[in-house]
Amino acid sequence: QSRDGSKSVKVTPSVLGRATQHDKDVLIYVVSQLTEALNRGREDAKNMVVRFTVYDFLVSTNRGVGGDDYRRLQAAFERLAGTRITTDIRTGGQRIKEGFGIIDRWKIVERSSDERMIAVEVTMSEWLYNAVQAFDVLTIHPDYFRLRKPIARRVYELARKHCGRQAKWTIGLPLLLDKSGSRGSIYEFHEALKKLAEANILPEYRIVISSERAIADVKVTFYIRDAMRLLESFAGRPAK
Repeated sequence: QSRDGSKSVKVTPSVLGRATQHDKDVLIYVVSQLTEALNRGREDAKNMVVRFTVYDFLVSTNRGVGGDDYRRLQAAFERLAGTRITTDIRTGGQRIKEGFGIIDRWKIVERSSDERMIAVEVTMSEWLYNAVQAFDVLTIHPDYFRLRKPIARRVYELARKHCGRQAKWTIGLPLLLDKSGSRGSIYEFHEALKKLAEANILPEYRIVISSERAIADVKVTFYIRDAMRLLESFAGRPAK
């Protein structure tokens, strides 16, 4: 629940467990397909059902294409459909009050001779569909899929959301911990973030962590990697 009590999200896991950060690749891929249809003005942009080939998905999200990768994807579909969300956060100007799955449903529409998935259809939840139609969903850099650790992915998502058109974004470590959803202590989060900053692997952004004595006073700053925009920002000109 947000600090002012105006927004809340409740997540109920499926019998197979809660959808994971890596399961989110399915959502990003499906949203990218629908967004492309919207940008091109195609008729299928109005459809909540997105069809795609599994091989293309695996390659686009930097995964393997062996039998285990296909089985892991099927498990991801099941967790996404089984994990239930209840929220009062509006998308596309609409508030969906009832509970819903992260995806509404999925099905295999084509199999190979060895029963491997070739093509699937994913029906988006109304909540997610409304967000895409209203262009409330941010684009993700392709190198995002090369990030293997969930914390790296989550930190990138937060930087992507809050930097926007800014050249840099600064946030206190305790608040960043809250936004990340990490269940570890602030000390564990601090160490993980320092390793992430040292590795310097985030797409689009680099991280600088201040060195205050009290951990609650530590500040984390994200700088865009676009040198021209960064120079314009330091020179007092708005970033384009």
